[in-house]
Amino acid sequence: MNSLAGAAGQGVLGGAMADLSACPAWQADPAWSCIDLLSDVHLQADRPDTFAAWRQHLLGTPANAVLILGDLFEVWVGDDARSGRFEAECAAVLKQAARHRRLAFMPGNRDFLVGDALLAETGMQRLADPTLMLAWDRRWLLSHGDALCLSDTAYLQFRRQVRGAEWQARFLALPLAERQHQARTMRDASAAHQARQGAFGWSDVDDDAAAEWLVQAGAEALIHGHTHRPATHTLPGGLVRHVLGDWDFEAKPARARILRLSASGLQALDLGAAPP
Repeated sequence: MNSLAGAAGQGVLGGAMADLSACPAWQADPAWSCIDLLSDVHLQADRPDTFAAWRQHLLGTPANAVLILGDLFEVWVGDDARSGRFEAECAAVLKQAARHRRLAFMPGNRDFLVGDALLAETGMQRLADPTLMLAWDRRWLLSHGDALCLSDTAYLQFRRQVRGAEWQARFLALPLAERQHQARTMRDASAAHQARQGAFGWSDVDDDAAAEWLVQAGAEALIHGHTHRPATHTLPGGLVRHVLGDWDFEAKPARARILRLSASGLQALDLGAAPP
């Protein structure tokens, strides 16, 4: 999952452990019926079926809030990119959805350059990585997940570099066309690396580090994306991490696994198995 993206948010640097006792919190309204959590939609112009499924879900879900935990976009090279037709269509969907439900966005490793301009235009709230979600008398820790892939040291070094203010200022000062060219080059290199590694070569979240985060934050369960390996894992100390899935409606069969949280608990929904 290495790419132009490298920073999941504001909470950690390159996978280093941080003091999460004062982790930023996001409070759910106890009167709400449910919250949808999703990640890794990887919106891009050449995947119209995925865009259509995402649009249908975002505008039709019964959830009172939708929390997007990173990699909503396949790549985002700066908010001026929304001058493009496809990016403008994505922004329009977000803006329409925000009129009916709360939207929150946590940057992922591919779209960490989403800025305040896009968030203001679409009505999305920014989430730090990690964020403590307080909902129905339970504490859930939310993260994109890439900062916890501690075995991928090369990626974490890259992550530290690109989430720095100096690197971002230099990159955003480049013409839009040059930024898009560099993004395509990095994506191609990432895809080639993944093909060489195979599915079992991808780095996964470190369970001990995830458990340490949960203990520090006083939370019982972690919800994250990034790895494209949807599952539920038992961590040391009886803690739990839940992994979101990626979206691909061009694939056969289509896939899109989200989590829906309500007062009765957490439910996994496979939107690719049936019309969303």
